[in-house]
Amino acid sequence: MKTIIPKKPLYLGGAYVEASSYKELRSPHTGEVIAEIAEGTREHMQQAIAYASEAEKVMAALPAHKRANILQTVSRLLQEKREEAARILTLEAAKPITVARGEIARTIETYQFAADEARRLHGETIPMDASAMGENRIAYTVRKPVGIVGAITPFNFPFNLVAHKLGPAIAAGNPVILKPAEQTPLSAFFIADLFAQAGLPAGALQVITGNGSEVGDELVRDDRVKLITFTGSPEVGKLIRRNAGLKRVTLELGSNSALIVDEGVEIERIIKRTVTGAFTFMGQVCISLQRIFVHRSLYTDFVDRFVAETELLRVGDPADETTDIAALITLGDVKRIGEWIEEAKREGARVLTGGIEGRIVKPTVIVDAAPHTRVCCQETFAPVVVITPFDTFDEAINEVNNSRYGLQAGVYTNKMEHAFEAADRLEVGGVMINDFPTFRVDHMPYGGLKESGVGREGVKYATEEMTELKLVCFNRNR
Repeated sequence: MKTIIPKKPLYLGGAYVEASSYKELRSPHTGEVIAEIAEGTREHMQQAIAYASEAEKVMAALPAHKRANILQTVSRLLQEKREEAARILTLEAAKPITVARGEIARTIETYQFAADEARRLHGETIPMDASAMGENRIAYTVRKPVGIVGAITPFNFPFNLVAHKLGPAIAAGNPVILKPAEQTPLSAFFIADLFAQAGLPAGALQVITGNGSEVGDELVRDDRVKLITFTGSPEVGKLIRRNAGLKRVTLELGSNSALIVDEGVEIERIIKRTVTGAFTFMGQVCISLQRIFVHRSLYTDFVDRFVAETELLRVGDPADETTDIAALITLGDVKRIGEWIEEAKREGARVLTGGIEGRIVKPTVIVDAAPHTRVCCQETFAPVVVITPFDTFDEAINEVNNSRYGLQAGVYTNKMEHAFEAADRLEVGGVMINDFPTFRVDHMPYGGLKESGVGREGVKYATEEMTELKLVCFNRNR
């Protein structure tokens, strides 16, 4: 029997619209065609922006309790369809099913947080008489929707990172045009259907698939779009910032996150967690643990235990409940990381475990790597970790900071003075004390320094960024 390949048109103005051309979507795990995805054009994006302009007034007039109810309903519907959503993740991203379920659980909570923020979005009163010129005046601020939000999202968390853009935008009363990653559009269409069921006005959410250099560029350049929120590579982020004009941009651009394991730390209790931080979803996590700096007194024991725990991870079909490691998102990424590993070996590094088999990069542990090699100084976005010894805590801090990135870092230490020193000196957006840098909950502020981006996500903080602050001042002087 011939397999029926689903065909996914564009989602425009509250309805599905056929495109003139479609592109095959293939499973990263098997390489088989799993869907046909519409190829949007600049003209389609212009249509979407026109629909969003009409929806802008509707959304701005929608009361907070109605916006909150829509978001809460989406959360409830996703809860009801959580297994279907997880299976979509496993199919289009090769995310191991147990990890996929974890992402869906987080996404359900993220939309709940967004519903809460819709209800409590507010301004403040201003003490005008703090100035002599302000006597007999009363002032307050209100937050108004910024306008059309353009959301450009990556493949690695296609439900939850989309929620971090859609949830705050809708909580603040903005329409959104979503350009999902080319490898993971099925999850975007799935969530658009849930918003339609929840009663979101037509045109308030649209999904335009296609080539980023065409539809994404059109979204970024159009002056009717007031804010771009993007998660992806620094190179694309810089291009967006150059082309965005005066519109706001929120950019989360990646990392090569580091962990310090200080002298005196009990190694046994942290090994499983550090292995999880390095290899969850094959290292395709923005805050995946890539560099580990271990005090020399613990180094040999740590490396031995880390390698032993790594070799317990199971490689296989992402739909299998026991699988920890599956295929990388593309064969190009497999080739790229293979070249990076070979470069490190030529520069004197040793690979203690790991390697490449077909579409799969096995969890790879590297030691003795030169700091300038790409597995150290660039973002691998693969199951590869580099372990390096240090002698002094000051040296470890400097090694972590020796990076173009600055998203999050972790420190395991028994010394309070070292914890405070790390919190003060590490050049990152988030410092995790006695935890790995891969820790994130969805209501905390999240974003980085240097080439890790600008602005902050986390539902409350993103919602505020998606509003304009307006001052209202009453003169009571007669």
